This record gives sequence, structure tokens and C-alpha cells, in this order.
Amino acid sequence: MTLTPRLGVALCAALSLCALLAVPGALPGLGGDARLTLAVFALATCAWIGTPVDDTYVALGAGLALTATGVISSDTLFGTLGDSTVWLLICAFVLAAAVTRTGLAGRAAAFLVGGARTVRQLVHLTTAALVVTAFAVPATSGRAALALPVFLALAKALADRRRLVVMLALLFPTVILLSAMATLIGAGAHLITVSVLWETTGERIGFVRWLLLGLPLAVASSHLAAETVLLTTTRRADRHGPVRITPEEIQRHSDTPVTGPWTPEETRCALLLATVVLLWCGEPLHRVPPAVVALTGAVVAASPALGTVRLKDALRTVPWSLLLFMAATMAMGVALADSGAAKWLVSGLPSDVGPMLFLTVVIAVSTAAHLVLQSRSARSSVLVPLVVAAAVSAGVDPVAAALASTAAAGFCHTLPASAKPVTLYADLPGTPTYTPRDLLRLSAVLAPLTAALVLLFAVAVWPLLGVSPTP
Repeated sequence: MTLTPRLGVALCAALSLCALLAVPGALPGLGGDARLTLAVFALATCAWIGTPVDDTYVALGAGLALTATGVISSDTLFGTLGDSTVWLLICAFVLAAAVTRTGLAGRAAAFLVGGARTVRQLVHLTTAALVVTAFAVPATSGRAALALPVFLALAKALADRRRLVVMLALLFPTVILLSAMATLIGAGAHLITVSVLWETTGERIGFVRWLLLGLPLAVASSHLAAETVLLTTTRRADRHGPVRITPEEIQRHSDTPVTGPWTPEETRCALLLATVVLLWCGEPLHRVPPAVVALTGAVVAASPALGTVRLKDALRTVPWSLLLFMAATMAMGVALADSGAAKWLVSGLPSDVGPMLFLTVVIAVSTAAHLVLQSRSARSSVLVPLVVAAAVSAGVDPVAAALASTAAAGFCHTLPASAKPVTLYADLPGTPTYTPRDLLRLSAVLAPLTAALVLLFAVAVWPLLGVSPTP
């Protein structure tokens, strides 16, 4: 492992903090457990930022260090794996495997895109289709892989209009990343945020509440991004001229049927998915936890009589590394809160900061954080505990602050390596795609736009939905 400038800076900062924490009498008001927690937290963040070591390995090592030193108990470390949100994600991946096996996503995309007659209609219908996939497939990398065959089919149909193909290549990962905010299962970072809020404030954000707050922002930011991609990637001449993409053209480049009568498997899977989503949305009425609904749906999806996928095949699609990472970082969040380390870190902040200024700083830092921490889950693991503690000290509602930070951290479009969906669509042999220069041009416009939109929702829209910046 070579010492890069970024690794050198991060390592120097982490070791300097650790040395300062080891000096008796230094940093008054900081207890022993808090010192150990800050040292482990600093070293883990350094490893996430500057080393190629797997993020999950680093998180597990940090969790083990906190347990071995007695900052948290072994029950706390291992108990995070049994959290209901972890089970929700596991079962959601089983359901997603059933949807993928039947090819429902391709049929739905062909239906929507087939109605486009202009370039702008194609862009926004594609955006709408990608937003809907947030309810069927958890995690952005899974949605990117699911949508890739649809993009390749569109690229073949538009092979004579190269700029439009490049524009669509940029559109797919951009919308997938921003629309993840629509649902609780849209990204692992959301589950980390929910866990931190529960551990530190005792407030639980369920599937329905997240949907109520996140879906409007996801729809608005996705279509804003779609229009931005269209205007920054194409010329006026490219946007004029008719577009006609038939389902038959998409079918020629798809391995699953997108036209013709529905198969019994597709019908059963569609009914099951619709039932699960409706039960998730109806949680306030029937009081059945979303994880139990998801588990029931997963059992039915993998059943011999009614299912469309075998359980062992579906479980192979579950990102176990992500689940272990989430569990370990949840334990780190508990340590930061219980040891008093998070509170001490923000104790020096001025108490008279207004909600507007506080949220502006949080959103700006969270938007830029992908330049340092490339993992979306790692960003939430580092930022959300500190944001929640700072919000309490500044008199800002921690739920509003945590949601704003998580939503802003969803922007990660500046570099090809900033997010897995961006990396996936950046290198497609035989298909025109975007360059790093295209990403930089888009990021220069889209970053401030999305940050401003998140701030607008935090101070003007979310208060109408029950989450005000002031408690």
C-alpha cells in the first residue's frame, strides 16, 4: 500500500488526535470511554478515506476494538445484526431477486419509454421508471445493474444519435442515486441514519414516515437532475427531432420478455410486490412492522408453489458485506452517543446558530463529503452521529438535520469512482458513454441545485409534513 497524499493527511490527523487523547489532563471534560471511542473513530475514518482496505473490514475492526476495550458490550455489537432494519433489507433483496428473475422491471420500462415521442419525454419517462424501481430493488448498485439492460437496449435503438446515448448513460446513474431517498430501503445509509436517531433520540422513523418525507424530495431532485443532464450534455439540435422507441426494439436486446401476454410467474410476482408495498404504506392502519411484512413477502416469493425464485439463489444476491458494515457502524454510533464523545465534539459550537445557517452548513458539508469518503454508508456513519449531536446543542430538530444530511450525501457524481452506479455506466465496451469531464460539468451545476433543493425541503416542505427545523 503506497502512501498517497490523501492517506498521509488523514493518517497525520488521526495519529495527532490519538496522541492528544492519550495525554493525561488534555481535553478536559472527556472521559476514558469517550477518548477511546474518538481514537477508534478517527482511525476508522482515516482508513475509509485513505486506504484501499475494505470498508466492512475497517468497520468490523473498529467495532471489535470498542468491544474489547469495554466501551460497548458484546451484546450491543452482535445485537445490531438482529435489528429489524437489517432484516427488512435482507427480505427486500429476496423480493428483488424474484422481481429480477421474472423480468418485470424490463416490461415496465418498455411500457413507459415506449410512450416517448420527444427527447425530453424520453428523459422524464425514463426518470419516472427509475424512481419506481426504488420500491422494488434495495440499494443503488442493485438498481443500476437491473437497469443496465434497458439502457443498452435504448443505446442500440439510438445508435445513430451519439450525444443522446451519452446523455442517457449519464442520466441512469444520476437518477438512481438521487431517487434512492424515496424509500427507507433505497440505500444502506438510510438504515444507519434511522438507527442513529433511534439510539440517540429515541425517535423511530418507519417506512411510511420516510416515504412521506423522502418520496417528494426524490421525485423533485430526480426530475431536476434529468433536466440538468439533458441541458448540460446535449445541444439544441440534439434535443429536436422525434424519438420513437418501440417495445419490440427493446425486446431485441433483452433476455426477458417485455412484450406479449404476461406469464403466470410475472402476474404472481407483480401481485406480491404490490401487496407488500401497500402493506408497508398501510403500517399506521394494521400496525404490522415493515420487517415482518417483508419477511412474509420473501417467504411467499421463495415458496415452492407460489414463488418465482429459490431461496438459496435469492440469498446469494444479499450483500452480506453491506449488512455487516451497517451492523458494525451502528455499534460505533452507539459508542459515540453513550460515551459522550459525540456531545463533546460539538460542545464548542455556538448555541445561537439559527436553524437556517445550521442546516446550510450541514447540507454543504454532506454534499461535498463524497470527495473524501466514497462509500455512502461510510459518509452517514461519520456524519449523522455528529450532526444529530450538534443539532441538539444548536436547538435544531435532530430528525430534520439527520434527514437533510442523508439526502445531501446522496449526491456523489463528481468522479467515476464516487459511486458504484457511476462507475458501472462509465465503462461500457461498445457503447458511447460519458467522460470525467462530462461528470465535472454536470457536478458543477447539479451540486448546488440539489443542495438548495434539500435546504428548501428542510425549511419549507418538511415542516408541512410534521418535521420542523426547530423542535
